[in-house]
Amino acid sequence: MSVQSNNVESQYSRVIFGMPISLLWGYIAMAIFMTGDGIELAHLSRYLYDLGYGEKQVSLVFTVYALTAAVSSWLSGAVSEIYGPKKIMLTGAVWWIVLHAVFVYFGVSENNFTWMLISYTLRGFAYPLFFYGFYVLVVQRTPAHRLASATGWIWSMFTIGYGITASFLSGVLVPEIGFISTLWLSLLFAAAGGAIIFFTVKNQGDQQAGIGNVSRKDKLREVSRGITLIFEDRSMFFALITRILCNVALFGLPVFMPIYFTRELGFSTQQWATIWGVFFLVQPVTNVLWGIIGDRIGWIFQMRWFGFFGCTLTTAAFYYLPSLFPGNLVLAIVCALLLAFTLTSFVPMGAIFPMLAPQHKGAAVSVQNLGGGFGNLIGPAVAALMFGLSFEIEHVIITFSALYFIGGVMTFFIRNPQPKIERESVLNNAVVESK
Repeated sequence: MSVQSNNVESQYSRVIFGMPISLLWGYIAMAIFMTGDGIELAHLSRYLYDLGYGEKQVSLVFTVYALTAAVSSWLSGAVSEIYGPKKIMLTGAVWWIVLHAVFVYFGVSENNFTWMLISYTLRGFAYPLFFYGFYVLVVQRTPAHRLASATGWIWSMFTIGYGITASFLSGVLVPEIGFISTLWLSLLFAAAGGAIIFFTVKNQGDQQAGIGNVSRKDKLREVSRGITLIFEDRSMFFALITRILCNVALFGLPVFMPIYFTRELGFSTQQWATIWGVFFLVQPVTNVLWGIIGDRIGWIFQMRWFGFFGCTLTTAAFYYLPSLFPGNLVLAIVCALLLAFTLTSFVPMGAIFPMLAPQHKGAAVSVQNLGGGFGNLIGPAVAALMFGLSFEIEHVIITFSALYFIGGVMTFFIRNPQPKIERESVLNNAVVESK
């Protein structure tokens, strides 16, 4: 059975422009919380390098963080269904605040690598609890035929907070007040996001949206299918691998590209923050555009040719073109825009998993979360391994491009689960729906 099948229609939120309006403040909280979580992203690797740590140690910090985030991503959906999304989101917020304070005070401020590694690793468990807890809440409150739009809004808020606001804010604050003070400031954003959830999200969705009517045994059985589906369905297996590979550049490049751009190519720290900020700036728009385009031209077709094969080229271009013209800010920004344009074409990935297993959508979403979590890991892990073996940055970039090419080939082994009716009617239902 599917946990989601027990949802009661009367408990759904009214939906406007694809967003369940009862969760408006929850979406805002998501953007604010992820701003705090992403403030250090554009500067942490360079700061650790300036403290005297090499690429191998810097990559290790990012890799173990991504590993714990992957585990938490897998577990967060299940525990949210068992204990309630609001409780799990608040747990994630408190966890993040405590471990971040330890990371800054005992690790970064004291230049203690052991404390940095331990606290940053443990902090990796926190943000998936907040993020995927809210994802479950949206699933509970949104009519099934509007779920793609509602989850699209989640990724837009994630990008606005984690990518755009965090990048530009850090670019302004770090030169003015310093990196450590900026890290302390991020606590305020995480606390504000948690407070908004505490005061504005009602508990009724945790139980009344259908989850409370399912026994814990059934929930755990459905969660276990998140593993068995991978081995029972070849398409699900290859979809999982492609889900892992699609974010190689997104989470792998921040490990070493800030160092390369500022140390080798002559860009200032603020210029790098601008380049990476522009990379995220366009994504809320391109996420929506690619969703519409994918419904017209085909989910897998789009991900294969524009996503994987497109990223094969744009990942390489993001390294080679700025290297040929060092210090050229406009060219670097154009390369970042091209990379963002191809990366966001993976938007249909979220629709493919539940459609591959329509009788077990909850388990299929768990597989997607697992792939997304390990997608955070694969880029930093590849970088850490190759730097540990004394490879150069250029070799890592070539490897990233090769992985995207392999992902494109794998899409030929995934059956097309897209219903034809979705392609034909999606535009007619894409404006405003209110029930």
